[in-house]
Amino acid sequence: MGRRRIERELVEKIVPSDAELVAQTIRGSTTSFEQLVRRYQERLLRFLLTRCTSRADAEDAMQDAFVNAYRYLESYDPRWQFSTWLYRIAIRNAVQNRRRQAVEAEAGEDVPDILQECIQDAERENLWLTAKRLLARDVYAAMWLRYAEDMPVKEVARALGRPQSWTRVALLRARRRLAAALRDDGATGKEGRAYG
Repeated sequence: MGRRRIERELVEKIVPSDAELVAQTIRGSTTSFEQLVRRYQERLLRFLLTRCTSRADAEDAMQDAFVNAYRYLESYDPRWQFSTWLYRIAIRNAVQNRRRQAVEAEAGEDVPDILQECIQDAERENLWLTAKRLLARDVYAAMWLRYAEDMPVKEVARALGRPQSWTRVALLRARRRLAAALRDDGATGKEGRAYG
């Protein structure tokens, strides 16, 4: 136990915290912000891939999130985790992009995409895709942040702008609904795999 504490203390001395990097960035250090980007870009992209319709849209939303985070960094409150603040920005960007795409789609033609239908059929057995299909966007986002990103419930609630009680109940109901759907798929003879 003493060894772990010493290792943690060494890491804290060597690796600056998010709050330290934010403070350094506000003082003019662009390399500090680059460290924040490197620290969060993969996790944020994974999350946005679950919220956006394509990888390109997710990458755009991620880039917009980092640009907005940099632009409004002085409004960040270090009492809260930087990741929560960043995810809130990313969620807002993803919602705005979805709205823009919906408007553009209404203006365009409704042509069925056979390839997209085939891909969706092939991916139905994936746990996260099943969850995405079954759950409301906010509930799915709560599940992703809690279980894929391993965020505490308090931070998930904060990232989504919801009370902790809503988050706990939503997570419980989502787990039950997902378990029931996976049981039903197994009962109907479909081969279910958690990860595919």
